[in-house]
Amino acid sequence: MTASGPGPRPAATPAAPAGPRRRPGTAALLLLAGVCAALFAAVALTVSLRQGTPLAPERAALRWAAAHHGEPLRSLARALTATGSGPVPYLLVVLAGLLAGRGAAGRLRAVLCAVAVLAAGQAIRYGLMELLARPRPPAADWAGHASGYAFPSGHATTSALAAGILAWGIVRRARPAVARTWCAVLALWAAGVGLTRVYLGVHWPGDVLGGWLLAAALLALALLLEPLALPGRDRPTRPGARPSSRPFP
Repeated sequence: MTASGPGPRPAATPAAPAGPRRRPGTAALLLLAGVCAALFAAVALTVSLRQGTPLAPERAALRWAAAHHGEPLRSLARALTATGSGPVPYLLVVLAGLLAGRGAAGRLRAVLCAVAVLAAGQAIRYGLMELLARPRPPAADWAGHASGYAFPSGHATTSALAAGILAWGIVRRARPAVARTWCAVLALWAAGVGLTRVYLGVHWPGDVLGGWLLAAALLALALLLEPLALPGRDRPTRPGARPSSRPFP
């Protein structure tokens, strides 16, 4: 009597060819970009229809700021506002690219893309500023340096863009808990830079709000182009995550 072994295994069914997979988060990013762009357009339209004349709450905010220009708060505000323009934002986005990329070529590509996003955002902001030509608050109330038109705020736009880009780089590299902490710090920094522009009397609150909305819309659109900065082979593996051969994590 012979022992019967296990029966033959059924033949594996060939897997159906995978169709084009939509990148996760695309719909959410498009929605975010659309909402922020619509809100920015509403603020810009209000500024345009009023020919730059500030609203009553904006006047009240400037009056409050002018009454509180004492030291050391004024010096602290000047120091913080200085980080929202010049080389600092570009150093932050270079750091973002170095964190996000993998390997020399991947890091170089990520750095170039990050710098391009910031530069493009600044160019768009400048074009809108010249187009809308909103006057700044009276120079007699200024407690800091400013030039050009008011809307949207260059410092608010630039710092928010730099903070968002660096947050992207940190999220690509750090553990979730660490990334959340740094994202909160960067958000507070960008918010602080924007608020100092009102406190120093060189911008109306609507200018800062417009800068934040513009930056948020541009960041959402930039995230849709992330595969250009981080092709699948150049994406760093997050700490604790299993390597994957899929084009998107």
